[in-house]
Amino acid sequence: MSKTSGKNSSIRLKRDHPNSSFEEPISSTKSSSPPIKKLKHQHNSTTDLMDKETRNRYPNGSSSFISSNSTKKLVIKNLKTSSLLLPSDYFDKIWPLLKQALEAILNGTTSPTNEEQLYRHIDHLCTTSTNDTNSSPPTLLYDNLRKVLDEHIQTFLPILLNETNDSNDYLRVLNSIWNDHIIRSSLIRQLFIVLDRTYVLHAAVPSIWELNQDLFRRYIMQNSIISNRCINGILKLIEQERRGETIDRNLIKNLIRMLIDLHLYRKDFEPSFLQSTEELYHNEGRQLIQTLEISQYLIHVDRRIREEQARLTNYIDQSTKVQLIHIVENNIITLHIKNILSKGFNILINENRYTSIALMYDLFLRIGQVGISDLREAFGNYIKTYGSALIVDVDKDDKMVDELLEFKEKLDRFLHECFHDNEKFSNILKDSFEHFINQRTNKPAELIAKAVDARLRSGNKEASEEELEKILDKLLILFRFIHGKDVFEAFYKKDLAKRLLVGKSASVDAEKSMLLKLKQECGNVFTSKLEGMFKDMELSKDIMTAFEQHWHSREVPGNISMFVSVLTMGFWPTYQPVSAILPAELCHLQEIFTKFYLSKHTGRKLQWQYSLDHCLLKGWLKEKTIKEFQVSLYQALVLLLFNQHIDLSYKDIQEHTKIQEAELQRTLQSLACGKIRLLNKKPLSKDINVNDRFTLNTSFDHKLIRIKINQVQLKETPEENTSTTERVVQDRHYQIDAAVVRIMKTRKTLAHAQLISEVFAQLKFPISTGIVKTRIESLLEREYMKRSSDNANVYEYVA
Repeated sequence: MSKTSGKNSSIRLKRDHPNSSFEEPISSTKSSSPPIKKLKHQHNSTTDLMDKETRNRYPNGSSSFISSNSTKKLVIKNLKTSSLLLPSDYFDKIWPLLKQALEAILNGTTSPTNEEQLYRHIDHLCTTSTNDTNSSPPTLLYDNLRKVLDEHIQTFLPILLNETNDSNDYLRVLNSIWNDHIIRSSLIRQLFIVLDRTYVLHAAVPSIWELNQDLFRRYIMQNSIISNRCINGILKLIEQERRGETIDRNLIKNLIRMLIDLHLYRKDFEPSFLQSTEELYHNEGRQLIQTLEISQYLIHVDRRIREEQARLTNYIDQSTKVQLIHIVENNIITLHIKNILSKGFNILINENRYTSIALMYDLFLRIGQVGISDLREAFGNYIKTYGSALIVDVDKDDKMVDELLEFKEKLDRFLHECFHDNEKFSNILKDSFEHFINQRTNKPAELIAKAVDARLRSGNKEASEEELEKILDKLLILFRFIHGKDVFEAFYKKDLAKRLLVGKSASVDAEKSMLLKLKQECGNVFTSKLEGMFKDMELSKDIMTAFEQHWHSREVPGNISMFVSVLTMGFWPTYQPVSAILPAELCHLQEIFTKFYLSKHTGRKLQWQYSLDHCLLKGWLKEKTIKEFQVSLYQALVLLLFNQHIDLSYKDIQEHTKIQEAELQRTLQSLACGKIRLLNKKPLSKDINVNDRFTLNTSFDHKLIRIKINQVQLKETPEENTSTTERVVQDRHYQIDAAVVRIMKTRKTLAHAQLISEVFAQLKFPISTGIVKTRIESLLEREYMKRSSDNANVYEYVA
């Protein structure tokens, strides 16, 4: 339906066509109405004609047109054939006029016959019967129209078959002929629209538009010479554009549109276009992968893909998109994946080329899982190779943890910025990191524990609480990767004990925060002893508060104060008992505390550990200027000797203190050979010998009142390190024994291979098959189990 209003308005129906739009007159019950669009009379006369026609057709006042004063529905009725008969020679008389008008349209001239009259004649021929029974006027009209169009199309052949050296000029001529043909075809169809709606509709012959297209296709574009020149010319222009030259894109777009309309695009043009594209990019990819740097090559590949996508937008049909992009990606990406990765991936990672790696990921993502799988594998191999170099280099142990943190931070950035937090890349990062960090048994766990200790000690004042928390989180990430978590626990517990007992912890909150992180990571069993250490320190404070009240009622020797930490042996690291001769005042205080404690807690035994004791001494060395010295117990014992002696030998000091020789050497070295020298040594040297003699340094001077002397017990000796590692190994042996006995007690009888498998499944720390076999042999000797009498490879549990 259509609505209109206003004076002198007309109504038309529109019918769309791929190449043109035109207007058709509305057919009414009579078949002789002229096309309104083509009337060449003045506007007023057109209106009069319409009014007259309306009155003739609708004598009762009913009309399909809408008056200027009201709006009504437009009613379109079926076409009816008039009952009038045409003369038998009507077609012969009318055809010359129609042919003359047809040739005028084809040649671009003006027809001498009025278009209204021509339309009436065609309407009569198509809708009115004739006396001639031998032939149908519509059939004659259609056949003669075909003949004229056939002859006209062939007139283009001499022009298009003419030799020309310039392919661009040739394409422009062909494009001009095609555009003109489209316009003429549209005009002819409008003139013969009634023929299309009547005869063509029922005779199953091509429409006038299709007839024109078919003739152009048959005579012009299916001519091998013309077709080859056209396609080769288009391909040449595309090749020039690919070389960076400027071309006429509209020309290519029009010609490709022509091939599509003529149904020749997929058959004639697309195969040649895809073949030329494959040849170009195959040669280009093979050449450039050898000459360009990988980053430059990736940029080139990305630019090429964008260019081809622009061609699809501008003139290449979208039906070619999948094949075209696949050819480009296959020839410049897929075929060179191995070269791209082997030649430049590690270099780009080492140089932190985030943009290039991100581009590589995006390009590989285009070709599916094949490219991404290879990229993921290369990423994992890089992590293992680079990380292994960090781990196995013994000379860089001091820097290992810091370098691991930097390496992990770098990989996380690549994961986020380049691989868009892809889950599979994240998994390969974790697996590869875990693989290389455990290649060196126990050492990474030990160094990570020491790194945590270094951050939590009070000497680490450059970091705020928030920064300290972030560093601990990063160290915890490294902790997750190590298998020997029991090694970490042993060293962490030993260092925590020193921090708590010597009072060198940076922050109690930070300590408890780290403990909570470990508990969340490894569970209650892992942190139960560590939590017990904190409880002991809190209980010790309560005990000392009660002891101070008890102390005030007693006679205290000298001006001495004492704080004792009471430790539960199972929670704390194992310390070797050491002996030393204490001053009488300290011995008396020990006795007072021992009696006080045992009176409160019956059935317990106190064992004094001197290795972690520390003292604050007050005194002077020069001009009676009071200084305070923070020293270890061993350092204090040595210094106090010089209250009664001016000069002492090494052997004298050893006999008066009874300090073990290794500890005594370290203590004397800290007092006589360090930056702050309270003792003078003869002869001068950096090492302590049994023949050395020591005197008090009375010329000592320092700007501070309270002076901290290097406390040797805070430094871990190689012997302590080895001892800690050996205790971990021994604990593992106990755990293996317990696991084997637990399994055999449950299963009663079990084959050797199955027993080994179940032991590996239960234990979380790294062990070898040889160690498990050794522990099984030990249990056999101790008669926890025995070999079956029927099969030596089967074990039986001994109750």
